[in-house]
Amino acid sequence: MQRRLAERELTSEGPGGIAPAKGRRSVTVNLAESPLSWLHARGHLSDAQFAAGECLRRDFEAAQIMPGVTMRWDPVRVQGGPVDRQLNPTERQIAAKARFDGAVGAAGPGLSDVLWRVVCAGETLPDAERVLAWPVRSGKLVLRLALDRVAGFYRIG
Repeated sequence: MQRRLAERELTSEGPGGIAPAKGRRSVTVNLAESPLSWLHARGHLSDAQFAAGECLRRDFEAAQIMPGVTMRWDPVRVQGGPVDRQLNPTERQIAAKARFDGAVGAAGPGLSDVLWRVVCAGETLPDAERVLAWPVRSGKLVLRLALDRVAGFYRIG
């Protein structure tokens, strides 16, 4: 993973600002680190859970669920390679969307909310807990259960 380090001033609400004022405390943060990789790096997620989350994120991005602003000018067919590479961009997008929907469906209705927020939207667990009106520190357990189910869907671990 590529590192993009930046200095952030510590405030009562967490790291913020761009440069610390004189006499204030600051912290160096990695802007390229996702909440999922942060949890994995600190031992809160197993390798299988992390891999499942990365597969889900990859399918989310390949499905292009978020709005795009440009037109694609890729060739209609790509010869050779794995089956997914033989598909045109639209077919790859549809296949990724089907995998994404299957993985979220495997997680289940009560678990998919925090799964989507942390893995796909890049929200931190405290932010997701606050938005979902969950008790503090409950999101990690629910996220781990959801990632276990997603790992089963992707046949990981």
